[in-house]
Amino acid sequence: MNINKISYWVELSDYDLKTAEVMLEGKRYLYVGFMCHQAVEKILKAYFADKINETPPYSHNLSKLSELSGLNSVMDDDKKTFLFSIQPLNIEARYPSYKENLLKSLNHENTSELITKTKEFQ
Repeated sequence: MNINKISYWVELSDYDLKTAEVMLEGKRYLYVGFMCHQAVEKILKAYFADKINETPPYSHNLSKLSELSGLNSVMDDDKKTFLFSIQPLNIEARYPSYKENLLKSLNHENTSELITKTKEFQ
């Protein structure tokens, strides 16, 4: 796999994580979660591109990306739990029926922690 393709995904992941930090500063907690999901998705795609030497699949499913890349078999339970917890933030941030409930559960403290865990995952 061309190193440029891997760095492409890594750079996008970093950009999304920085966007999450900006959203946190602006108290846009819903989009902190969404952007953290995006950052994790893209770092998983970088890992996939590196390990499988193919273009990553068009998927937002973090568990699937982790499994297809072989990462799932070497990840500890905390990282697997993190993937499971962040998975819904991609869909729920987009659809009005989920947004209201999700917004009620997000605050500065837990979204700040989400950013920290995303950085650790990267």
